[in-house]
Amino acid sequence: MTQDTSAPRAERPHDEADGPQEAVTDQAVTASAVEADPTVFTGEAPAGKTFWANLNNPFSLGLLITLGGLAALALGLAFWNLSTIIIYVVFALFAALGLDPVVRFLGKRGISRPWAIVIVYGAFALVFALVLLLVVPTLVRQIGQFFSDIPGLISEFQASGFYSWLNSTFGDQVGDIVSQVESFLTNPANLAAIGGGVLNFAISVGTTISGLIIVLVLSLYFLAGLPTMKTAFIQFAPARNRRKATAMTNQITDSIGAYLMGMVVLAFCNSIVAFLLHLFLGLPFPALMGVLAFLITLIPLIGSVLYWITATTLALFTGWVPALIFAIVYLIYMQLEAYVLTPRVMNKAIAVPGALVVIGAMVGGTLLGLLGALVAIPVTASILLIIKQVFIPRQDAKL
Repeated sequence: MTQDTSAPRAERPHDEADGPQEAVTDQAVTASAVEADPTVFTGEAPAGKTFWANLNNPFSLGLLITLGGLAALALGLAFWNLSTIIIYVVFALFAALGLDPVVRFLGKRGISRPWAIVIVYGAFALVFALVLLLVVPTLVRQIGQFFSDIPGLISEFQASGFYSWLNSTFGDQVGDIVSQVESFLTNPANLAAIGGGVLNFAISVGTTISGLIIVLVLSLYFLAGLPTMKTAFIQFAPARNRRKATAMTNQITDSIGAYLMGMVVLAFCNSIVAFLLHLFLGLPFPALMGVLAFLITLIPLIGSVLYWITATTLALFTGWVPALIFAIVYLIYMQLEAYVLTPRVMNKAIAVPGALVVIGAMVGGTLLGLLGALVAIPVTASILLIIKQVFIPRQDAKL
């Protein structure tokens, strides 16, 4: 009896201990069965398809994906509707970065930052008012004169030797093209269609003026709070990396400010040269062409060439001799600007390879127009700086 009683007690621990071993044995048998026959269903998903095969609630997953797509679409529409405001903010921020070197220059002369900002904006407002008083009346008068003088300009062009050469080379098609251009430009309906109508033109002017006021006010706030903004931005970095983040942030903002200020200076020099050339050569509309030169030459890399082609083509309506003189003199100035003025003005800007300059200008111009082309190069330079000082060292540290 003693043996019969003790036998079950000795078997219980043995049975409990064998439970996991039997489970492991079952898993091994199942795995071997799957290897022997892949069609055996085990209740588990194959490798690489675990997520999609174990979907117990496909309706919930579909609803979640649909809501995510709708949220992404809503964010895209919101971004599209806010694109104008985003452009204003970006333009104001870059304007503040462009004026910051002047403010810091005045600060080194013992002027506090608030007073330096007041001086900079006061000088900017004075120059802007003088430009409006001197240029806008002349500009409006010359634009009106341009459309009223179109028949006379075309008649002078038809009487020039250049038109005779074109007519003898290409035939009567040149005369037909000139006649069509004249009839198109002298038709008020076509001019209204080009401008979108008087009402749309007035709305565009009002929108532009309000946008400039918004950008001016935002740039004032950004310029006043730029040091605080830098400090707040650097605090997002870990404490061990803040010294490096501070150095990179200062380098990026300084280079952007120097580049934008340099672009404005170079564009102003182009406008002065264009105005003087039109004035001395007797070409029509010198003030209008000076303003056009300032706006076009703000476009990086191709702005000067584009204006040179445009102004030379318009000068041909006056005569081939003044057009040739203008083309030669302005081409000489372009070489002087490329090899003398640009290196001196852009000495603090970050160097960017030529191919990236072209790509960045095209991408920025496509996305944001003139503003995008203007800010594309400093943004590209900032990305290159981050890659060189952050990404490449991390890659070099990996063995």
